[in-house]
Amino acid sequence: MPEVEIQTENLRLVLQTLEETLAFIEALSPADKAQVSPDWLARARASTGPDPWALGFAVVHRASATVIGGCGFKGPPDSDGMVEISYGIDPDHRGKGYATEAAEGLVRYAFCDSRVRVVRAHTFEKANASTRVLTKCGFGYIGEVIDPEDGLVWRWEKHTSGSGGRTSRCT
Repeated sequence: MPEVEIQTENLRLVLQTLEETLAFIEALSPADKAQVSPDWLARARASTGPDPWALGFAVVHRASATVIGGCGFKGPPDSDGMVEISYGIDPDHRGKGYATEAAEGLVRYAFCDSRVRVVRAHTFEKANASTRVLTKCGFGYIGEVIDPEDGLVWRWEKHTSGSGGRTSRCT
């Protein structure tokens, strides 16, 4: 499989190796590390090579070539054509639109796969920076759900039939 890299205006989302993914998680703050899905981590550890659905992406600021965060999918498309995204930007780089760019890049990548019909994200059950990111990316608020790992969360979804579905900018 060729190297997977998603380009946005200001960012490069670079697929990490398993070792890089595990090192990234190890370097997280205890609070951020607690948010890492055990199921996702098990899938990542079971990966046998470059896999954008199982391993994380480093969020690299193009102008400075600095890693400013991480993002990825919580697994491959399921039988309903759904994938879930997650993203995080280092505190020093927040408030500059990078989380929105990273999320948009993941959505674009996902919708280039013919199996994907829905991209999903979960946020804490209150208005916050992530809810603003998802709104900017065209996600719709679905409602409150109980996530097996995170408890009560707000569910957000973007469908291929809505604006920003399949695109010719598949790279």
